[in-house]
Amino acid sequence: MPENLYAGFDLGGTQLKYGLINSSGRIIYKSQAPSPPDIKSLMDLIQRIWAELDRRYPKRIKSAGFGFAGFFSLKRKRIMQSPNYPALDNFPLFPALKKIIPVPFAVHNDANLAAYGEYLYGSARRAHSLVFLTVGTGLGSGIILEGELWQGKGGFAGELGHITVNPEGLRCGCGNIGCLETEVSAPALVRNYLEFSGKSGNKDTLSARDIYLRARAGDEAARKSFDRCGYFLGIALGIVMNFLNPEKIIIGGGVMKAGRWLLRPAVAEARKRSIAPAFATCEIRRASLGNDAGLMGAAAWARHKMEAGKLTP
Repeated sequence: MPENLYAGFDLGGTQLKYGLINSSGRIIYKSQAPSPPDIKSLMDLIQRIWAELDRRYPKRIKSAGFGFAGFFSLKRKRIMQSPNYPALDNFPLFPALKKIIPVPFAVHNDANLAAYGEYLYGSARRAHSLVFLTVGTGLGSGIILEGELWQGKGGFAGELGHITVNPEGLRCGCGNIGCLETEVSAPALVRNYLEFSGKSGNKDTLSARDIYLRARAGDEAARKSFDRCGYFLGIALGIVMNFLNPEKIIIGGGVMKAGRWLLRPAVAEARKRSIAPAFATCEIRRASLGNDAGLMGAAAWARHKMEAGKLTP
């Protein structure tokens, strides 16, 4: 008998990643597509993807999980605000998805579900408590406490990207000033480089990878750019350690491909900012699932909710 499969969708500011996992968490199929600019195009894309998945694996997909960038309301079942994908703002997701997804499905914040994926299958496997951060176009995060995804009263818990680390900083897409996301992200890295190098080039022609390659080649401005991002990331990690004393902090996302260039200054600053016993009992590690964490976590979350009887078709 063919094994059951579970679908996961992970929508970010630039890419929609999706795939299928089996009951042991192994990825059976995965792919991605550019994130559409408007909500109708997004729903049309999801419908086409579902039709293709169902054609490939007829009647085997038992549930679907969706991780969407933004502040997801448990009560209203919609993204109230999405700083990096504003087309989602206050859109009635459940009625729209119900028209195109014929199996039980679940929706949550994308970083929360990536945290769940790392907890089940990645670097944080079965940790007692963990904080997950993903650094890319923005900065997402999720928290697992006592083996459960910590959602908060309304579903908005774990938004570390929107804690203030620089009160004199830039305005964030969420409306606040000096959020962690404005100082630790791919755009922040590019902005830092243009400032430290004294160049007035078009920021759209540079990527975080470009700056990583320049840092490796000895470019001092590139190294200082990572140091600045690491400084503010370290402030946030110190806050997390002092407040939650987690067993693990897992950091992933595209910018973390730079590895030690970001992590080394971040850990050094976290050591300064945290109380010594909290720092000593917290393990900071790179995420291991890469871009697959979100889709795997979304698929597993929906399966978990379905099997607990908390999803309806």
